[in-house]
Order: sequence, then structure tokens, then C-alpha cells
Amino acid sequence: MTHIAYLLKMYPRFSETFIVNEILELERQGVDVRIYALRKPDDGRFHPSLARVKANVVYAPQYPEMEPARVRAAHERLAAARPAAYAELRAYAEGLEQPYGLKRFLQAGVIAAHLLKQPVDALHAHFASSATRVAGFVARLTGIPYSFTAHAKDIFHQEVDPASLRRKIRDARFVVTVSQFNRAYLQAIQGEGPGDVRCLYNGVDLRHFKPNPRAARDPGLILGVGRLVEKKGFATLIQACALLAQRGLDFRCEIIGAGEQQGQLAALIAQMQLDPQVSLVGPKPQDAVLAAYQRAAIFALPCMVASDGNRDGLPTVMLEAMAAGLPVVATTVTGNPEIVDHGVSGLLVEPEDAAALAEALARLLQDPALRQQMGAAGRKKVQRAFDVRRNVAQLRQWFDEPTPAAAEPEPLAYPIPLELLLPAMPLAPRLEEVLA
Repeated sequence: MTHIAYLLKMYPRFSETFIVNEILELERQGVDVRIYALRKPDDGRFHPSLARVKANVVYAPQYPEMEPARVRAAHERLAAARPAAYAELRAYAEGLEQPYGLKRFLQAGVIAAHLLKQPVDALHAHFASSATRVAGFVARLTGIPYSFTAHAKDIFHQEVDPASLRRKIRDARFVVTVSQFNRAYLQAIQGEGPGDVRCLYNGVDLRHFKPNPRAARDPGLILGVGRLVEKKGFATLIQACALLAQRGLDFRCEIIGAGEQQGQLAALIAQMQLDPQVSLVGPKPQDAVLAAYQRAAIFALPCMVASDGNRDGLPTVMLEAMAAGLPVVATTVTGNPEIVDHGVSGLLVEPEDAAALAEALARLLQDPALRQQMGAAGRKKVQRAFDVRRNVAQLRQWFDEPTPAAAEPEPLAYPIPLELLLPAMPLAPRLEEVLA
């Protein structure tokens, strides 16, 4: 299989380096990748590795009602080329009775029409949310098999609809997820229903993420990397740093990233009078993050289950840090114990336990030999289990497998006319709400 379409909610996205890594490795292995995205980037920050991606990018209309001519033309082509499949899916989309159902159907039609002109062998989506829903619609409209990768928020968040998730798992040729913890979770949701859920760890480029013997490590530097959101547990890290300061230990802590908790975390640092020792240094491109990995003494990521149920699946930054030779202090949440072998490549503590986190950090701060030993063991673990070349080669083998027959969604009795889905501008307020 040499032609694969990737369907993403947004491309590129600064925090989703694992997707870029996967696409780059597929291209290196000779796969022709095309990218379809539902949204254009909105933050203006890009990693240098993005420039190496060869894949063409096609953007579906983010707001279909704003591009009526493009959407109507695509849907008319589909209705003529595959009338039965089109009519059935149109009925199904309406029957979802969800405000985004029609929007995703309209976006899927644009992508499907493009694929009819420029076909591919398979379609793969990342995240079991809007991208996967559209991928499922595109598969129905074109007959191209689809699969998807499930990560974290897309399966753990309290707003995830288990019935919708079960349908997506059932209809996909296979489902990839990033840890054995996730796989067991999805299999429990699926129950006795059909579905093929497989575990494939995120990979890192070991040629890029590696120790730098010429870079001197700062023996007191604790490094955290990640979005400043609740599930990363950075508030617990700051509280642990306050305990380290009370013990009189010589350390600094840098947290790389941006996010909705930035103000809250900055206030916590000020409240605990840690301004000289703990810094929020903002988001950094991959090369700068790598330099930080190579400079630091310890990597800390005290992940937790957020109040909305969200949690990390398998933090790529932890893999990067270990590949660069850093010992890791993390929590026992989700896939973390599959990355860190406690007492060998790092230390694991329970989430939201600042005292235990401080104790683990203090142990490593005070024992340079243990840091070096665990850092070397972490590098070996990543080489064994998280090499992007080996893991993407496995994904490519799965793409090459014969496609089983997919279960059909039950058609509804009363499909709505196309002219009601795609009225002439301006849209009536009710339909504008449906399509928003």
C-alpha cells in the first residue's frame, strides 16, 4: 500500500508532534501521504520538522455555509457517482440528531469528492472525535477503508459518548491506540461488540532525540514539558518544588509550554515564593526542547486525571526526555508505567501527591550516579519499545492487511433533500445553528 490519506482536525498543530513524526516516517518508508484537515492552524507556531513533510494538504471547509458553491458541487458529484451510498449516509447523518452531524457530513462530502478524483488505498484519522467521524463518513461515501488512532481526551473526557465511540470502533477496519491501558479501556467500552483494537506506542526519532555528550548537564535542573492544562499536573510539581525549597535543596525547575492554566500556575509560583527557582518559560520549538532535555538533570511530568475525566494516554515528551538520557519522575496514570520501569529508568509516584513527588525528585537530585544510571536505562527502553522507525513500520503493515467487510449503519426512513442541507445564501437562522 503506497497511497494513504490522513484526516486530521487541524493541521499543523504545535502540540501534535507525534503526528508529524508519523507522517515523516511513512514518507521515509516510501508511502505517498496526503493530508486532509478540517481546520487551518490558529496559533502561528510551527516546528522546523514541518518543513520536511512532503504531503499535500487539502483543507475541508471549516464553515460549510461560507463556501456553498464548493460544498454543493462536491455533494452533487457524489450524489451522481454513488447515489445509493450518498442517499443512505445523508439519512444517517440527519438521524444523528446532533448539531455537528450535518456539518461533518458536508465536510466529508468535499473530501470524498476529492478522493474520487484522486483515490488512495486507505484513510487514517487521528483522535476518535471529529476527524474520525468525518473519516467514517468519507469511507461510506467512497468505499475507501478507514482506521483511526485514539489518544486521550478523545476517549477519556466526560463528554465522550460511549455509544458513538462504539460505532466508530465497529465501523473502522482497525483501531490503533497508544498504550495497553487505553486498549483495555476501549475493549471494555466495546464489550462483546465487533471491533479490532490494537496497541501501538508513539515513537520518537532516536537519531534526533539523543544525549549530547558535549552539553554540560545542570545538576540542579528539573525540567517539565507539556501544555499548561490540568491533566499534566504541573500544580503538583510546583507544590513539590516548594517542599524541596523547604528542605534547602539546590535546584531550579523550568516548565516549557503554554495553556489555559498559565495564569493559575504563575499565581501559585508567586504564592509559594518560588520565583527564583520555578519558571514558566513558554512554548518552545522542538530543537529548543531537545536542548533543554540535554541540559537538564531530571524530567518531571506528574500527570493526573483531570476533573473532566481527561488524562494523558502516552506522553510523547516523556519518551523524548528518556531518549535524550534523562531520568524521569512521573505518576502511575494510564500508560506511564508502560514507559517508565520504576526504579530502573525512573521513579513513579501516585498522582496529586506532592510529598511523594518531592521525595522522588530529592532522591535523584542528591544522587548523580543514580541519575546517570536511570538515564542510560531510559534510553535503552526507548530504543527497545518506542523507536519511530520500527513502530511506523508496524503501522504500515497494518495498512497493507486485507480489508474486512464493514458493518453498515442502519438507514433511516426519511432522508432530507439536499436543497435543505445546502440552501442558497443567506442561510436561515435555524440552519445556521445546525451547521455552525
